[in-house]
Amino acid sequence: MSENPLRKATPQEQFEEVTRGTMDIQVPEELKKKLERSYETGKPLIIKAGFDPSRPDLHLGHSLLLTRMRRFQEFGHQVVFLIGDFTALIGDPSGKNVTRPALTRDEVKVNAKTYQDQVFKVLDAAKTQVRFNSEWLDKLGTEGMIRLAARYSVQRMLERDDFKTRFRENRSISIHEFLYPLLQGYDSVALKADVELGATDQLFNLLVGRQLMKEEGMEPQVIMTGPILEGLDAKMVDGKIVGDKMSKSLDNYVGISDPPEQIYGKLMSITDDLMWRYYELLSSRTLKELGELKQKVTSGELHPKAAKSGFAQEMAARFHDAESAQKAMQAWEERYSQKKIVAEDQPLVEVAMGGAPKLPLAKALAEAKLVASVTEARKLMGQGGVRVNGEKATDPKHELDAGEYLVQVGKHKSARLKLA
Repeated sequence: MSENPLRKATPQEQFEEVTRGTMDIQVPEELKKKLERSYETGKPLIIKAGFDPSRPDLHLGHSLLLTRMRRFQEFGHQVVFLIGDFTALIGDPSGKNVTRPALTRDEVKVNAKTYQDQVFKVLDAAKTQVRFNSEWLDKLGTEGMIRLAARYSVQRMLERDDFKTRFRENRSISIHEFLYPLLQGYDSVALKADVELGATDQLFNLLVGRQLMKEEGMEPQVIMTGPILEGLDAKMVDGKIVGDKMSKSLDNYVGISDPPEQIYGKLMSITDDLMWRYYELLSSRTLKELGELKQKVTSGELHPKAAKSGFAQEMAARFHDAESAQKAMQAWEERYSQKKIVAEDQPLVEVAMGGAPKLPLAKALAEAKLVASVTEARKLMGQGGVRVNGEKATDPKHELDAGEYLVQVGKHKSARLKLA
């Protein structure tokens, strides 16, 4: 008989894994109690995360929420992927300084289909419940909408930072935007959510759901907000990762639908510091496994590049498959680690042959300043560290005719060598 996933880890172990990288939890003790009750009763928690299909393509930053959902899923809890097809008609005002344009029903349907095609690259489709909030929000009707609107005052809505800022700066706030937090909160009531996940800019909306559940006499949902992922060009400054958020407009992103070679190559370009942040937020490895991996790098047992390659392969495999990830790694290694160089990218170095019909390769390398001496050149050649036009030149007596050659010396030097 297969093991009950709800009991494959203790409530405390589950708590540590599902909360890693969180920015805010409302309230940690409530989440612990919910996990303990689920563990004892065998009844999974209902984990809700809403997505308004306002953009058709997702990138790695959008997958933060999906990764946290997957962690809950692996512990046997019921994940609800909620598509806000009704609320997308309003447009989430979170973090916006202008009113968002509303989408049409047809636009929402197209984007929602694209969403579903992409999210199951992270979530287990067989264990995911997909819901659309039009199921219950369409049924509210005019009277239900008015009654819902009566439950929050304008003053309370203006406590939201973005609304407060726009009001202070005399920027337009449409009345329908006030409905968005209420409708998102009502989603939690309809789903009887135990936990709702969101980004930091969603905190106000999530708190509305918690309040509405209390007013309905329901056990309020626990709120968990996560960070906004920094882009590929972020760096460590004074002990803190600093950089713009991942964005297609800034071209510092990894697209979920990118080819595996691009996913792998882009992730190999990040700094070692950013690698560990990405690992914590996105990897399926446990905190214990990450700790062991980091210790190996710190002790020198494992090179940081190898650790980074492991993460890049994991992401390429997640959005494609293991075989594609392996091929992407091999292609990258050929081009970069083994310096499979492109001729037009290399500097041209001319060496005079002095009228001789041929020139020893070792002498040519020395005169081109690619090595310190003829002796060093011969030593490198004997070690297999010199390539001419992609082929190893291991014979220390190797000679070249007049012409142009692509030469590689060691791991870091290459040039177009012209003999005349």
